Amino acid sequence: MESVLSSIKGMLVPIRREGLPFIAVLLVVAVVIGWLWQPIFWLGIALAAWCTYFFRDPRRVTPVDPTLVISPADGRVVGLTTAPPPPELDLDGQTWQRISVFMSLFDCHVNRMPLAGVVRRIVHKPGKFLNAEFDKASEDNERNGLVLDTDHGAIAVVQIAGLVSHRIVCFVGEGDSVVVGERLGLIRFGSRIDLYLPANARVVVAEGQTAIAGETILARFGAESGETRVRVD
Repeated sequence: MESVLSSIKGMLVPIRREGLPFIAVLLVVAVVIGWLWQPIFWLGIALAAWCTYFFRDPRRVTPVDPTLVISPADGRVVGLTTAPPPPELDLDGQTWQRISVFMSLFDCHVNRMPLAGVVRRIVHKPGKFLNAEFDKASEDNERNGLVLDTDHGAIAVVQIAGLVSHRIVCFVGEGDSVVVGERLGLIRFGSRIDLYLPANARVVVAEGQTAIAGETILARFGAESGETRVRVD
């Protein structure tokens, strides 16, 4: 019996605790109001099931190679361009490559570190809630920017709120040492991540490609490494 329970537990995807209040409210509404009108019960159950799915936090197998830049978000690559990082991050004086990954309402919204390093700076900036697929969202939307000092110099990861996103959560603090693939935060609901890399990073993804946080290689520094290890988390 213990082995069976262990197997079942291994098949279940963990749920972020940040989502538990939303799931609980939907279930209460389904039961209380659904008692008066049955269609509300099934609608509430369906919404609670979707909310549970939204706040999933699956394990990821992350390549451990200091030359690789790993996707910080699940979703679709919607932009590959050169652009200055947000001014509040104080990263001027060079050409920056920007990789943008859009997260739909059905993508996992737990964000992960693209490289190992030390968090130098975190700045939250209020703003609008435009559709995160639009380039304008990088400038106008509410965002939370992180500057990460790595072996390849500074990079920036910017969490951007979307059309229905009204809360950006960051799990790390300034001065923290982080490893590649480590969870850095999440965004509710539907959003975008902008990743700013220096000019010497070689981008290896294409616009329109689907990325998986903690697994998909977005770019590479220097020559290819001869061996890539993995870390499951």
